[in-house]
Amino acid sequence: MNKKHAGILLGGVLLLIIAMGISRFAFTPILPFMRRDAGFTLETAGYLASSNYVGYFVGALWAGFLFRRKKLFLLISVILNIISVIWMGLTEAFFVWMLLRFIAGVTGGLIFVLTSSIIMDYLAQVILTKWSGYLFSGIGLGIAISGLLVPYLELSYTWKGAWLGLGILSLAFFCITVVTWRNLTIQDGAKQVSSTSDKMTVGFMPWLIASYGLEGLGYIITGTFLVDIIHNIPALSSYSTYSWVVVGLAAVPSAPVWIMLLSKYSPVTILSVAYVMQVVGIILPVFSQTVASVLVSAFLFGMTFVGIVTMTTSYARQVFPSQSNAVVSVLTTFYAFGQIIGPIIAGKLAAHFNSYKAALLFAGIMVFAALVIMLIGHYKTHIRLESQNNGTSIET
Repeated sequence: MNKKHAGILLGGVLLLIIAMGISRFAFTPILPFMRRDAGFTLETAGYLASSNYVGYFVGALWAGFLFRRKKLFLLISVILNIISVIWMGLTEAFFVWMLLRFIAGVTGGLIFVLTSSIIMDYLAQVILTKWSGYLFSGIGLGIAISGLLVPYLELSYTWKGAWLGLGILSLAFFCITVVTWRNLTIQDGAKQVSSTSDKMTVGFMPWLIASYGLEGLGYIITGTFLVDIIHNIPALSSYSTYSWVVVGLAAVPSAPVWIMLLSKYSPVTILSVAYVMQVVGIILPVFSQTVASVLVSAFLFGMTFVGIVTMTTSYARQVFPSQSNAVVSVLTTFYAFGQIIGPIIAGKLAAHFNSYKAALLFAGIMVFAALVIMLIGHYKTHIRLESQNNGTSIET
């Protein structure tokens, strides 16, 4: 890979650090400190999280209709996203927080879909598709960065300083991206959403989309509350922020590893392995609350959630190579819809039982249901294709 290609890929990684690792998931390690100082309930935390995911749903859906000036829309979204992060540290008004988390979600959805589409298309054009997994390592890097920095920023400047410090860091990453992308030109795409959407209603794709939506519903409960869960276990509270670092560090290499496995084995087989690992990681703290178990849980969660995102979007793009923007948007929209529901249900379950155990069990059940739906869809699709015996199927 030459210097230009590496710079463009680096810019994409930095944008995912901003939108996913910081803007979206820094809320997880900051949440215990915000709850302690601002005094809001678990249910309120669920509403704050869901506000972000409603925005993410809107942004992901919107991105599917953007075929012109994608780079401009993307860069504007990044600026607004960074402003929303910085502003979180400048106010204590709950309704302003709700609005800012919504804005962060809208812009985050746009950034994820547009960046994924732009970089995957670019790598395909220069015959470097095998490097696509490294793009999604930005999610894990951002999580690790926020997990490492939040405790130190909070210790010196409270939770407000954590938001401000991460916002300033995001601004620095954005400036680097502007430089590395200065020679990147993106051609306008053809408006073919309807035809692509029609194709997604047949074969295995509806099952994959439904499964991905349930994955979004289940995984986000751990993704939102993991640090707060551990923080509220007296014997483990000192390990809470470190658990988020473990999630990030596990997520960094996961995308390239899963992409490599995806090239060697059936996508459904590898996705099934990832789903099983994630279910174990989600429910492990319910049955064992030791340092080792929560760190293993964090590792399994980090290793799988980015991998499932990477494999699902990469596989779908293989099925629809000329419509990456639309296919990533459809998948991410259903994923985001699941995420809207998850934190609200989890917050209510945690408040009702005064414990996160019920919420984690619910999350594990949802991810297991996602696996079952995917396997049923795979089985039914292959049975039908075998009966037709026309030899025109795409290997799943």
